[in-house]
Formats: sequence, structure tokens, C-alpha cells
Amino acid sequence: MTIFLKANWENIIMANYEIDPAILIPFLPKGVELDLYAGKAYVSLVGFMFKKTKLFNVPIPHFGTFEEINLRFYVVRKEGDTVKRGVVFINETIPYPIVAWMANKLYKEHYTVVPTKHEITTEITSKKVQFEWLLNKKWNSIYVEATTESKPMKRESLEKFIFEHYYGYTKIDQNNTEEYKLQHPSWQVNQVLDYKMDCDFTAMYGDAFSILNATKPEAVFIAEGSSVGIEWKRNRLNFENEKH
Repeated sequence: MTIFLKANWENIIMANYEIDPAILIPFLPKGVELDLYAGKAYVSLVGFMFKKTKLFNVPIPHFGTFEEINLRFYVVRKEGDTVKRGVVFINETIPYPIVAWMANKLYKEHYTVVPTKHEITTEITSKKVQFEWLLNKKWNSIYVEATTESKPMKRESLEKFIFEHYYGYTKIDQNNTEEYKLQHPSWQVNQVLDYKMDCDFTAMYGDAFSILNATKPEAVFIAEGSSVGIEWKRNRLNFENEKH
């Protein structure tokens, strides 16, 4: 399978919020349903480093390393006995217009461009990771202090549920959905010692998510990350003739 995009994703912070499923329904692509954990729906505010980015195995000069901030939720597609767990992105934010343009043009994604920056400091037993993005003349941020020691995720845990969705789904319109696959190993995680979120969800993601401004994350995780591949092939799922 041809790999369209390959990059290292590093220091992946996930701030996870329980949310009313009704808020997510308008953003749900046709052909998938919400994936729940213990009966709850979640959205995740995500920050991580994109490094060594390549398109069709060709490095991107000057634009291969950058911060990404996104808001995503979790879905599942059932095809007979096959269960595909995936994510839907409300928005993905990066600092480079050319990279955002390519993603939006090729794949009808929801990339926006704002200034971003990061600070990562590592000591013997702990590390501090902060991602920031500028919106309406104010710096928003996501910050975690965690152990440097890493370990596998526990089976059946919320952590494993949040991190291990290997498909992506994009809502093209009311009847069309695109499905793509991500390739990466199961990530090692670090224990979170402290965190701080400073995000204007309303300004960033719209009125639908304003409730998150007054919501505390149910859990915050950080994974070390790895090389990640996104396959070129996207399946166009058309439901125009589906009976209602």
C-alpha cells in the first residue's frame, strides 16, 4: 500500500473530555456511529510534534517539523464481522499554510493555520511539554509534566481506547464519507504528574463546543509516539441510494 504521508509524531498529549453525544451528531460522517467507552462519548484536545515529514517518501524542506493541535472524537464502522475504530477531526491546526492547503485540497480535511510554538524540557525522571497556539491575539496552551519512564498501555483502559483508533473518517457531505487508515505501533505512555489547559474552545472550534470551556478533562494522557504512516488510498463511501 502506497504511503502518502510519513512522519514522526512525538510527545502526543491527549486531554479527554466527556461530552453529550448530541453535540457530536451534526459532525458525524454518514456510515459510522459514535464509539463509546463505558457508555460515554469523548472528545480529545490533542497537541503533538510533527517531525521528519515526508510526502510519498520525499522530505518536505523547511516545513517538515511543526506543532499540531486538533480536536477529535471517536467513531466505529461495522462491516459484517469487521469492526473499524476510527477518529473524526473537528479541526486540525498547524502553522504552515502550504501544508494545510495540500491537506484540505487533496483530502477535504479541516486544517486551519495559526502561529504555534512549543517548549519541551527533559530531566532525568521527568519532562515538561507545552504546545501553544495564537488565536485572537491570545496564546492558548496545553501543558503536561510527566515521567520520562514509559510503559505499555493497560488493556481495556481509557488510555488504550483513546489512543488506539487506526482509521480516520472525513465527512465530505451528507451522503459521502472518506475512510483512510493510519499505520503505527501501539505507543508507550508516560505517567502524567501535572497538567494545565488554557483553550478558548468557543473561538477555536465554535459555539457547539463552548461547554468545554467550563469542563474539566476526565483524564489527560501523554504518549511518546513513533513513526506514523497515512495510506494514500481513501475509500469513498457513498450512501446516496441508501434507504432511510
